[in-house]
Amino acid sequence: MPRTEIDLTEEEARRLAEVAATSGRSVAEVIRDSVDLYLGNERTLAKERARKASGMFRSSVNDLGTNHDRYLAEDFDD
Repeated sequence: MPRTEIDLTEEEARRLAEVAATSGRSVAEVIRDSVDLYLGNERTLAKERARKASGMFRSSVNDLGTNHDRYLAEDFDD
């Protein structure tokens, strides 16, 4: 991965650090995600976030993997 150096204002650096801290990501990851969004790579970004979230949560529903669409539809109908 090529390294790039950028100059930020104090405010930009502070806000980036704040976003990184509240989202549990590094400043570099926040910047890469921002570049992906700017360049129109939303699909790549969404796939990567979904991959990282996989397995992070627990559910008492035994068939969630099979019937996730049905459960989502039920939740959105509320």
